[in-house]
Amino acid sequence: MPKINEYVDISTLDKEAKRDYIDRHSPFVHVEGTPVKGQKFKVKVKVGEEYCHPDDFDHYIAYVQLWDGETLLGQATFTPGTQGNQCSQAEVDFYIVPTKNKLKLQAMSYCTKHGLWQGPVVEVEVQEAEAPAGA
Repeated sequence: MPKINEYVDISTLDKEAKRDYIDRHSPFVHVEGTPVKGQKFKVKVKVGEEYCHPDDFDHYIAYVQLWDGETLLGQATFTPGTQGNQCSQAEVDFYIVPTKNKLKLQAMSYCTKHGLWQGPVVEVEVQEAEAPAGA
């Protein structure tokens, strides 16, 4: 089992190098609007909020995953050069259809040099779909 590195609030860290290291590897979940049960909605996962990550042949983000608790919702896999061989923030849009009242979304990313990283949990309330008019 690989070691899982967890995100810590970088505003609490004094050393810039440590802030950079943690942020550039951590995947963050972004949800726009309120999801509705049974309807597709977008969840963006972005690796790094303030700092970019290298995209070199031997050092790049190999994949990004989106989880709901213990359920894998999706995964995007990258090859070296996907980000144009430039320092960048990998971003993936996942489109999911919620079927329950609450989601516990969390992302994971894998750096080929620094291992597996887990971002913070984002809890999302899901609204019930409105009944069609005349029903």
